[in-house]
Parts: sequence; structure tokens; C-alpha cells
Amino acid sequence: MTQNKINKLELTWIGKEDEPLAIEPRLLLDTPEYSFGEVETGTLPNGKPWPGNMLIHGDNLLALRALEQDFAGQVKCIFIDPPYNTGSAFEQYDDSLEHSIWLNLMYARLNVLYHLLAEDGTIWIALDDNEVHYCKVMCDEIFGRNNFVQSVVWRSSDNSNNDSKQFSIDHNTILVYAKRSGWLSKRLPPKDSQSTHFKNPDNDPKGPWFDGNPISSPSPRENLMFDIVTPIGTIIHPPKNGWRWSKETIEEKMAAGEIYFNKDYTNIKRRTYLSDSRGLPPSSLWIDLEETGHNRQAKYEQKKLFPDWDKSKWFATPKPEKLIEKVLLI
Repeated sequence: MTQNKINKLELTWIGKEDEPLAIEPRLLLDTPEYSFGEVETGTLPNGKPWPGNMLIHGDNLLALRALEQDFAGQVKCIFIDPPYNTGSAFEQYDDSLEHSIWLNLMYARLNVLYHLLAEDGTIWIALDDNEVHYCKVMCDEIFGRNNFVQSVVWRSSDNSNNDSKQFSIDHNTILVYAKRSGWLSKRLPPKDSQSTHFKNPDNDPKGPWFDGNPISSPSPRENLMFDIVTPIGTIIHPPKNGWRWSKETIEEKMAAGEIYFNKDYTNIKRRTYLSDSRGLPPSSLWIDLEETGHNRQAKYEQKKLFPDWDKSKWFATPKPEKLIEKVLLI
């Protein structure tokens, strides 16, 4: 099986060595010895050739500026995991900045990320309570308050901290913004635990079904107030708010077998098939460790990727693969 190519790129400044690092466009130079797999051919929405997957080594703001030249308005999904500014000491990044400095660093990068997003794109920003509320206000300015989608609560720890003096902090917050209002999420297939009520006792060729969905209207409507005459001549009166569909629609659904009379002809039932399910909208509460992973699992995944590294080389705060997978599914 052919793997998609991953290009390892170095961010390079073309100029004199003693010149200061300015925020002019940079060049991304391929380093073939770190590349992997075959190049996936194709074109970007702007007509330019697809360069393949990229792993960029260099200052992130300069890298974003370099990407902006070819990818402005092209990116469907962005996930960033910036420093949380917790005051802790990490080998790979500074996590103890003056609050105003942290905001300035984030503002410059979020501005470029806004321009990279496609019109139907979204950005996901993982943080904790140290800065998430301030970042929310800043993102309202950059992306527009109307384009705020949701704060997702992700359970990031699989065990509470018994040494905590106040609260054991077991979650992170993921801010979700759309480039434009009206963005719609992909619906997710129901979990096994959410579909156990679907059965197929009569071997229906359409598969498992469920007949407990409502048949009444959520609000009163005059055109939905009508009696239904059963095959044995009895009358079924409408619910308080009327039926969920018009008389013509009910007759069509009966002909298709979706709606049918109960055994004693005192009511109608609606058959809903699992195969017809549009899926469920994603929840804002991600607490299923099996579904979205946790911090300790992320470190284990890193260890599997780099078995020869010692702990000094590991990234201190990786995110689990399942968390990123969930974001991409949505």
C-alpha cells in the first residue's frame, strides 16, 4: 500500500545572516532525507498543485506567513494547541509569559490563521482556564463574535489529582470558531449504546428499526387536527397538538410501511430505521475517554512513535490521536 507523501520542510530566510528576522514571506525548502511515501497528486481549490502533506520545522509565525502565500482561504480545519501559559517549565516551549505578551503572541498568529481559513472552515483552539476566557474575547474580535460556534469541554485526565488543594483540574476547553456564520457540523454515527433500542424482530429487509419516535406535532396546528379511520372502521382521534404530518403525508408513509396501526387499531406507530439515521449532532461535552482519549494516552502514543527516544526528547504535552480524529470527523 502506498503511503501519502510527507514533506519535511525547513523554514529559511533568504538574506544576509546579520539581518533581523522580519515578518516578510519566507521560503519553504524541501529536505528529501526526511520525506516519506509517494506524492499524492491533485490541485488546490485555487488551481495550484497540491504539494502533499507538510511537516514544517521553524518559527510558527514565520511558517504561517509562508503558508499564507499559497494557502490563504484554502484551509478547511485548523487545530492549534498553543502554550496554556500555566507558569510551568517545559523543555520545548515557554509556558510562563507575562499575560499581555501571551496575548500579543496569540493575536499575531490568530490573525494569520483567520486568513488561512476557507469560507466554510473552522478553527479549534485547545486551552485551559489560565487564558481561555481572555482568548475567547480576542477571538471574538478577530473571527467575529457571531462566528463563535462552541466551547467544547474535553476530559483531559483519566484520574483526578488527589494532591490538589482546591479542585482537581481534569478538563481542557476547546474554542471553536467558524470563518463565516452558518457553518454546519457533520453528524456523527450513533454509538452502540445509543442504538441498542433498534431491533429487527420481523427480519425487515431495511434492517433494524425502532417504533418509539413521536407521532404528534410539537405545537398546535389546525391542518394537523384530523381523525384517522382504521381498516376495521374504528376512529383514531388526533393527539392534543395534532399529528406530526398532514393527512396526505401520513397516507404516503402508510403505503411505504413507515407508519402502521398497532395490534388493536387504537393508535398508529412510526417505524424509524437505523440505516436512515442522519446521525447525531456532536455534544459539547467530551468525557468518554475511549472516544477522545486523554493526556496519559497521548504520551503513550508518542512513546510508540519514537521508541528509541528517552524522556528528555518527548514533547511534554501532546494531544491524543482520538481527540484530533473527533475534530476531523466533525
